Amino acid sequence: MAWSFASDRPVYVQLAERLRKKIISSEYSAGEQIPSVRQLAAETAVNPNTVQRALAELEDEGLLEVRGTLGKFVTEDRAVIERCQREQAKTLVRDFVASAKEMSIPTKELLSMIEEEINERP
Repeated sequence: MAWSFASDRPVYVQLAERLRKKIISSEYSAGEQIPSVRQLAAETAVNPNTVQRALAELEDEGLLEVRGTLGKFVTEDRAVIERCQREQAKTLVRDFVASAKEMSIPTKELLSMIEEEINERP
């Protein structure tokens, strides 16, 4: 089934974000080969050039590495994956806090809501 993409941002950026999330959540584990450009293009219903651009972004970040003609693999460098995970988490927190401030939610109340949410999740 084709993936859906928002029209407000470039598709390659959204594709890179989704693949990055699959890597940092270990859906694609360290050292695992990811699907080929053609496979991803077919799965996502996106032009192969767009897929290649998204993968190049992840290579530049160090999350993916090319192993000759074998294909692209998730890095085995856990530090790179953990760094990316922290960066993604910081971005989420920054955006969340900015939205909460726009709504004038007091810090104590916000922290209380976060605690409640954490305690309710398994």
